[in-house]
Amino acid sequence: MTDRILIIDFGSQVTQLIARRVRELGVYSEIVPFQSAEKALEWEGLKGIILSGGPASVLEGQSPRAPQKVFEMGLPVLGICYGEQLMCEQIGGKVEASDHREFGRAFLDVERSCALFDGVWQPGEKHQVWMSHGDRVAAIPEGFEVVGTSNGAPYAAIANEARKFYAVQFHPEVVHTPDGAKLYKNFVRNICGCTGDWSMATFKDEIIANMRQQIGDDKVICGLSGGVDSSVVAVLLHEAIGDQLTCILVDHGLMRQGEVDEVVTMFRDHYDLKLDHVDAADMFINALEGVDDPEVKRKTIGKLFIDVFEAEAKKVGGAKFLAQGTLYPDVIESVSFTGGPSVTIKSHHNVGGLPERMNMQLVEPLRELFKDEVRVLGTELGLPEKFVGRHPFPGPGLAIRIPGKITREKIEILKKADAIYLDEIRKAGLYDAIWQAFAVLLPVQTVGVMGDSRTYEYVCALRAVNSTDGMTADYYHFDHDFLSTVSTRIINEVKGINRVVYDITSKPPGTIEWE
Repeated sequence: MTDRILIIDFGSQVTQLIARRVRELGVYSEIVPFQSAEKALEWEGLKGIILSGGPASVLEGQSPRAPQKVFEMGLPVLGICYGEQLMCEQIGGKVEASDHREFGRAFLDVERSCALFDGVWQPGEKHQVWMSHGDRVAAIPEGFEVVGTSNGAPYAAIANEARKFYAVQFHPEVVHTPDGAKLYKNFVRNICGCTGDWSMATFKDEIIANMRQQIGDDKVICGLSGGVDSSVVAVLLHEAIGDQLTCILVDHGLMRQGEVDEVVTMFRDHYDLKLDHVDAADMFINALEGVDDPEVKRKTIGKLFIDVFEAEAKKVGGAKFLAQGTLYPDVIESVSFTGGPSVTIKSHHNVGGLPERMNMQLVEPLRELFKDEVRVLGTELGLPEKFVGRHPFPGPGLAIRIPGKITREKIEILKKADAIYLDEIRKAGLYDAIWQAFAVLLPVQTVGVMGDSRTYEYVCALRAVNSTDGMTADYYHFDHDFLSTVSTRIINEVKGINRVVYDITSKPPGTIEWE
């Protein structure tokens, strides 16, 4: 049985990063909302529990609580931020509102050694950490000792070595706590005793077995776009159930240049999958023409997609399951476990279920994976690098990369500019170094002079970011020569654009990508 670490979520925007840090150690971890944590405590192979941060205050009457059983099972427990305060509150300590709040970079004074700090921090040292708290622990439970302090938290790190309970006021999971990953390693591998033998090969075998059990002899329909998520789902299902699978590619006319042909050739010819290609471009573009509200665009595309997909699915006959490429961040960002502010951050198009009239059950084999883990799984399945490493592309396609009113002319202009941009990135050997890059056609026209003629054409914005999980991102630092080359090609080769700009905004935790 695979070792497991349970992460009980209390609503922090960075809880998913805890799961990543644990999985990076070769140990399977899963996030469970506090409301359903009681059942998760019965997991086979459970070796330890982590209590996440959260926006609530334990001083509030209706604030989230952990099942009391967490502290009675004899398993190691690690509390993070709110998790520390919760641990203290539930087992005999005291929490109070602080007049010295800490948000952002802070410094921890290491007071004593403990198993959590072993080989990482020594008494007398000072280390950078990342804080985010208003309340603070005022008294620690019996059996605990202080192992770290900060200016705003006299109990910034505490430990009960006998019970293997540890708690910290800071967030070790974020990159702003430089040694955070080492602390998680100490907890997961040394304190909890996990072997670190979980791998993507293990996951693949498990998920194939689970899908075979779930699906049985029934038919499955999979929406295939050619992106890494849907491609991996399709190949995974094909390996699990073979001809019981039918893939449907709805061509809404808003995919990247040449992408539809690549997908059809790849999956029909190479994998011999059952693939229905539906050319519905005219229907989608006619419905979108003149629409400028981004949410109306999304909803229009979503409704039409369901209508077209449903009509095509009926032709298959007897399919009881719909496969979908929902990822872990999709779930985490779209569900507020606590009813707190995270519910307002993002609602992902992959999450939310199906129209009741479709009368189908969902198959979501990637629901527990992050994007980079999906790429590893794709490689494990033998998918070509061109598909495994493909940059993420939103379901609504180019429609949300044309702010303002959509026209056929704008779509063609953007397709050409985007293709040139990605071509130059590949030529420079940068494609795999960038998590996502794309062009945007702005609803702005500027006057320019090209040759001896005055032009009045659109502005094209270029975007490129680095990320590992799609939850946070920073802009990619191109050199000026590269940007000059790309800009010159776009202006020279794409009629309708006379100016190119580069977007250098970043994506902090909990924000939507610039679309």
